[in-house]
Amino acid sequence: MGTRIHEPGESTPSSSTSRDSQSNHSRLALLGNPNTGKTTLFNRLCGVRSKTANFPGSTVEARVGSRTFESTRYELVDLPGHYGLNLDRPESRLCRDYLTGHIDDTDRPDGIVIVADATNLSRNLILISQALQQDLPAVVALNMIDLAQKGGLTIDVEKLSEHLGCPVVPMCARTGEGVDELLKAMGNLQHSDVNLPDPTNAQTASVWADEVVSRSVGGHDAVGSAGDTFTDRLDMAFTHPVIGLLVFITIMTGLFWTIFALATLPMDLIELIFSWLGNLVGGVLPEGAIKSLITDGVIAGIAGVVVFLPQICILFFLLSLLEDTGYLARAAFVTDRVLRRFGLPGQAFVPLLSAHACAIPAIMSARLIPDHRDRLATILVAPFMSCSARVPVYVLVIGMLFGDNALYAGLAFTGCYVLGALAALISSLIFRRTFLKGPSRPMILELPTYKMPSITSALLTTYDRALVFLKNAGTVIVAICIVLWWLGEYPHVPPPAEATAIRAQAELVETEDPAEAQALIAKADIMEARHAKSSSFMGRIGKFAEPVFEPIGYDWQLTIGVLSSLLAREVFVSTMSVVFAGMDEDPAEDETVRQRIVGAKRADGTLLFTTPVAASLLVFYVLAMQCLPTLAVTRRETGSWNWAIFQFVYMSGLAYVFSLITYHGLIWMGVT
Repeated sequence: MGTRIHEPGESTPSSSTSRDSQSNHSRLALLGNPNTGKTTLFNRLCGVRSKTANFPGSTVEARVGSRTFESTRYELVDLPGHYGLNLDRPESRLCRDYLTGHIDDTDRPDGIVIVADATNLSRNLILISQALQQDLPAVVALNMIDLAQKGGLTIDVEKLSEHLGCPVVPMCARTGEGVDELLKAMGNLQHSDVNLPDPTNAQTASVWADEVVSRSVGGHDAVGSAGDTFTDRLDMAFTHPVIGLLVFITIMTGLFWTIFALATLPMDLIELIFSWLGNLVGGVLPEGAIKSLITDGVIAGIAGVVVFLPQICILFFLLSLLEDTGYLARAAFVTDRVLRRFGLPGQAFVPLLSAHACAIPAIMSARLIPDHRDRLATILVAPFMSCSARVPVYVLVIGMLFGDNALYAGLAFTGCYVLGALAALISSLIFRRTFLKGPSRPMILELPTYKMPSITSALLTTYDRALVFLKNAGTVIVAICIVLWWLGEYPHVPPPAEATAIRAQAELVETEDPAEAQALIAKADIMEARHAKSSSFMGRIGKFAEPVFEPIGYDWQLTIGVLSSLLAREVFVSTMSVVFAGMDEDPAEDETVRQRIVGAKRADGTLLFTTPVAASLLVFYVLAMQCLPTLAVTRRETGSWNWAIFQFVYMSGLAYVFSLITYHGLIWMGVT
């Protein structure tokens, strides 16, 4: 069957043909306000059988999945959360156009599953009434029924169903309670046949919602007065301008400490697996270009990225849990005050938060910001936020600086995120007081109820992110590593005269002192390997650009890593593993990728990654613009290459200056 929501470049087969050929197939749209647990329900229903995609001609993401129940295959489309179909917002327009069939090459769904928050039914009823007037059969999934009951609310589901004219199923998406009943109801959707309020008359729709609640809901007006006393105290702390900010920093530091503390064992295991695989393949293949390509290019390149998968998974798992508890919304409230002081609108919080995953969707989501200057400022500073592609570099360099000290490493990791955020805020302040003058708008934010996080939903989110990361490692990064291997292998050059002389000396002493002969041969091998690498195309490129990066402590080898990561930041580690392949003075048989990089030497034999160099590199990767796809998206969203070029020059220049200060400052203080 063909899906109507597709990714760019996919063909769009006729959905009507697909549905006609399968009478037991139904496509349903999941609709709901933000923070109703809609995506948790989607994950519960579809699990890993889902993908993230875009509507044709839109940058707003939706998720598409499927579930088979009692011989019926349901295709579920998780639409973006919003507060009303009649609002002039991108997410509202997209949902409205999809439900009415006004998106090119996209048919209407067969029905709607409307997800509502049982603890805040009055607000949810506005969207429910609008959805029921779309001439589509529907069912209302009354989610978080457990929280409503704990808060003292009693909901008469039969009366509520009568008022809405469609089935209502009480449920809890987090635990799975009521999901089977919802699946049964999805096979018996109904068109609403009751009088519903005019969606264009806000006053009438409020009145109607209050009447429905008064006739269907009993008990407390909120989620329990006793419970509110405790949660209100939590909110007072979490949203306090000082305490809330300290709590946020503490939680983030603890999160990053956990990443380093828990990821050590799986990272070591992954490194051992790739080391074993490299030795196995190297022992089977004959000496030559093919062996070098596979062991030093492909395997070493992939290992340089996959080894950091545990950190990526732990990061997104913990962030998903935090979001599910309702805490991140409180963090948004705290940071909104900060953002407005630096000239950013409150609506910029969501793009800046999502930029921690990737700057590309963050820049695209800035379309939701109504003011042009606010939107442009957000686009320009979003790449400063530390994205997941920087994590491998952070882990590698912080490991060089602090070794196995998880506490210091966690603090340093937090410092990277803080530095990026400060750079974004200060840059925004400069922009808004110069060429983007104007006031910023406050954000209207609804605080969701506190709830236990869904482990299942967090695991599925982690699975999605890990899959994207691995797909990138298996395609783009492998291709880059192959190109880098070729650049580092060719052209072949004769060995240096000094290495030839050392080999001749080894032959003379071989019979008298075999151990000394072996040491001389090993020295000649390293000398020839370094000469070959420095004389290759890669070496020539690195040496050509080396004068630019030498003031911040980088030699031609490190320069190659910086230049290659313009394509993708996470390529840096793979590049370093390819650059230093075969250049170890005393390689161990089970040497890992990280050990190879940490022990790298300059041409004069001195250690490359000294503390000043590592710190300079860390600062550079926090601040620099090193992602060509991001620049392309900036150009598309702003409509001009001028802004993309400005973003690249400004960020790269800032990174260079602060790396220069870091490097020479540490040397001046006597740090080696």
